[in-house]
Amino acid sequence: MITLSSPVAFKDLQIDMAHGAGGKASRRLVEGLIAPLVGACEPLTDAACLTVGDVRIAVTTDSFVVRPLRFPGGSIGELAVNGTVNDLAVAGATPLALVCSLIVEAGTPTEVLQAEMQALGSAARRADVIVVGGDTKVVEHGKAAGLYITATGIGRVDPRASLSAGLVRPGDRILVTGHIGDHGITVLLARGDLDLAAELRSDTRPVQPFAAALIDAVGGGLRWMRDPTRGGLATSLNELARDAGLGIVLEEDQVPVRDEVRGACALLGLAPLHIANEGQFVAVVAPDIADLALRMLHAVPGGEAAALIGRVEAAPARTVLAVAAYGGTRVVDMLVGDPLPRIC
Repeated sequence: MITLSSPVAFKDLQIDMAHGAGGKASRRLVEGLIAPLVGACEPLTDAACLTVGDVRIAVTTDSFVVRPLRFPGGSIGELAVNGTVNDLAVAGATPLALVCSLIVEAGTPTEVLQAEMQALGSAARRADVIVVGGDTKVVEHGKAAGLYITATGIGRVDPRASLSAGLVRPGDRILVTGHIGDHGITVLLARGDLDLAAELRSDTRPVQPFAAALIDAVGGGLRWMRDPTRGGLATSLNELARDAGLGIVLEEDQVPVRDEVRGACALLGLAPLHIANEGQFVAVVAPDIADLALRMLHAVPGGEAAALIGRVEAAPARTVLAVAAYGGTRVVDMLVGDPLPRIC
């Protein structure tokens, strides 16, 4: 979520890759340049919720740029569907339909495009969403890294879901649906730029089953959800702390991270908390129903690694603190710069 109550000045003289990484530079670009000029309504979220007649709907759009186009566990076609429906799911909406736009580079083998359209169609069926339209453009060779996809999704908001950073209260608990960092490290290794070997697969998947399970189980006890894609879990939690005006205490040893991801991050000087995910979400729930919420996530296939990872505190306001197993604490900031190649 991005609110415009405290505008951020955009003073950069040119647009760099860091402006698309989902961290501080992205925030400056959106809040300081784009939103004021287009007249965007606040708050800005991954999905906008609108009332049409008697129906509350959610609308979202996202663009997908990844190299290589295919990687262990997924491809750009799957990402386009899962990333879009996930933005709807964490807004408390059931995804209904997608419109997809393709930018294809001249010279792309037909079999590559065919494979990605098959992947996109299969992912849509798994997410129980239909593709109702789209557009196709072809650009000169060397201008599009093979294929870019933009997807717009629409969903119906569950009336039981009232989600906002403004509803978060001190004492609330924070949970995550599974291992973090799998997608970002998988794509990084798939590029072949690093001489590292790891048995990793992208976590790309629709998170609607998990969101629906929480809404069914705890209703109004569910305060807020977010899928931590670009910028990772650290950026999502910092945005929550800022928008809620509260502090986040993260129990670092409770955050599920695979040994392969932790090891790759250690070698590369990266933090798992800043690595992108494409099949997880982080949620805030009332403290009295936190254990129930966790049990419900564990009961959903693929949710076995879900964990309670922290809590909300009144202070220090607008700050995320990580507490290590030995008791030490450190401030966890938003992603700064663009430490990884574009991965979503």
